This record gives sequence, C-alpha cells and structure tokens, in this order.
Amino acid sequence: MAQSRVTDVLNKPDAALELTLRPSLFSEFTGQPKVKERLEIAVAAARQRGEALDHLLLNGPPGLGKTTLANILARAMGVNIKCTSGPTIEKAGDLAGLLTNLEERDILFIDEIHRLQKTIEEYLYPAMEDFKLDIIIDQGPNARSVRLNLPRFTLIGATTRSGLLSSPLLTRFPMRERLDYYDAGQLQQIVLRSARLLQVPMEPEGAMEIARRSRGTPRIANNLLRRVRDYAQVRGDGRITAAVADQALAMLEIDAYGLDEMDKRILETIMVKFGGGPVGINSLAVAVGEEPDTLEEVYEPYLIMEGYLHRTPQGRVITELAMKRLGLKPASRQGSLF
Repeated sequence: MAQSRVTDVLNKPDAALELTLRPSLFSEFTGQPKVKERLEIAVAAARQRGEALDHLLLNGPPGLGKTTLANILARAMGVNIKCTSGPTIEKAGDLAGLLTNLEERDILFIDEIHRLQKTIEEYLYPAMEDFKLDIIIDQGPNARSVRLNLPRFTLIGATTRSGLLSSPLLTRFPMRERLDYYDAGQLQQIVLRSARLLQVPMEPEGAMEIARRSRGTPRIANNLLRRVRDYAQVRGDGRITAAVADQALAMLEIDAYGLDEMDKRILETIMVKFGGGPVGINSLAVAVGEEPDTLEEVYEPYLIMEGYLHRTPQGRVITELAMKRLGLKPASRQGSLF
C-alpha cells in the first residue's frame, strides 16, 4: 500500500506534483519571515473583526511563492479563492463574471496583474474601492450602464514587474509586500521537506548541494530535486547524497555556483563578442538567441544579484568576478572597459 502511494505521487504530472509540494499553512512556509509575520497579523485582525482581508499586492521575481501565499491566505481566512491571470481577462465581461461569482470575503487572485489591459484595470477601481462594478451594455444609441453590487472581496495581485503598474492601481492596494530571494539554508529546508513529501531518501548535504545551485528560488530548487531524484533512481540506489547531487547537476550543466548553460552563454557572449560590454539588451538578445524580456526577467536578476553583471545606462557590462569564475580573459577591443 505504501509503495502504491509512492508510485502515485511520482507518476503525477509536473503541475499536479507542484501542488503536492506547495505548503498550505503559514507554519509550513519557509522563508520571507517579515512578510509572513505581517500577513499573519493581517489575517488574525480581519478574522477577529469578521471582515474581508485588505487588498494585497505581492511583488517579486518568479518562483518565490506569490501564488502559494495567496492560497495560504485563503485557507487561513477560511474562504474560497479564484485564480486567474492578467492576460486572460480580455474584456469587461470576463472580469464581471469573475467578480459576481465571488462570495463574501472570498479572494480573487490575479497573477501577472501588470499585464491587465488598461480598460480592464479601470473597471477594477470602483470594484476595489466601493465594491461596485459599472459595465456598459450594447453600443451606440442603445448603450447603457448597469451597476452591479459586489460582495466585499479581497483582490490579491501578483507581479514580477511592479514598475509597470499604474499609480492609480498601486494606491488601491493597502498592503504591498515584496518577496526576496532565499538563502541556501532556507532552500535546504524546502528541499528536505519536498523530499519527505516525495518519500525520496535525502541527506542534508545532498539537499544543500541542490539548494546552493537553485538561484535563490524555491521553484527552481523543487525542479532540480525532481531531476536529481531521477538521476539517483537510475544511476544510483535512489538515495540523494552530496556526491549524487553534484553528479546529477553537472550532467544538467549547472555548475557549483548555480550558473547554467544560458547564464554562461550570456556572460561569454558579452566578453567574447562585445569585449566585456557595454552592450544593449536587444543586441545581446540577438547574439544569444533569446527574447529581451526573458533575459531581463529570468536570467539577469540572478547574474546581477551574484555580481556577475552590471546594468549601466550604456548597456550590460561583465564583471571581474564573472571573468574569474568562468576563466575568461578581457578581450582587446577599442573602447573596452577592461
């Protein structure tokens, strides 16, 4: 029976598996201690008053737990949560359908809220402030406005780029919290917890090996755990030790500093093709064969945080640390910074 349960978990698709690894309580959520404390206080106060939680904006890089926190808040409040994303709300009717199906104190979670259309965003203003929704029916001379009364709900928005949110929308969130990258110790605890849920034998040293190469991101840590688990199952006895984790991650081309193949390509391209920089993001994107937005949102934050890359008004510049780690030598180029 126990073996059957293990097989069921291991055979789940990645999306379902991700749900099994998400913590559902504040006590299970590792990291972000200050954010967690403030949210726990907000939940306790709202429950004592019997009111809906204030609207909340969660900001931070992908994979740090914004969606997980939204679901934890819904469970802590004892209410339902409806999840959607900014790009999927294409017209006012879509928003009206979501809002009118909410019950008192329910939570509406909008991921990538910065990608909401401007017209949709403006419909949200009275909904968030007055819990009313004014929609236009028909067009031309037959057009008329209909006001819908909404239950007192909570809007939780998640964004990776808060700078793209308009000021009127930002000011309608009484609570705004930023999630930061995790340190290796916190990620080690997350990996050990996930390994227990997956019933994978894991040594603390093996968990640390995965944690320190996870770019400060729990989602990446859990993804790497799955790949290391596969390697340990096929090439070893199923137990994840430091040596097994190191071999598996080397096979995945993730080095001891957490740099993957694309990270190295970006740094080497700046060094070799552009003499160390500065180079504009569009030129760099063409050179490495990736979209500029992907470079800015996925790869650059970690490279900048770790001190491998600088953003300057003139463009991206590689650092001496990156040259040392990758064994690169300054290219002789007219106007090079090195």
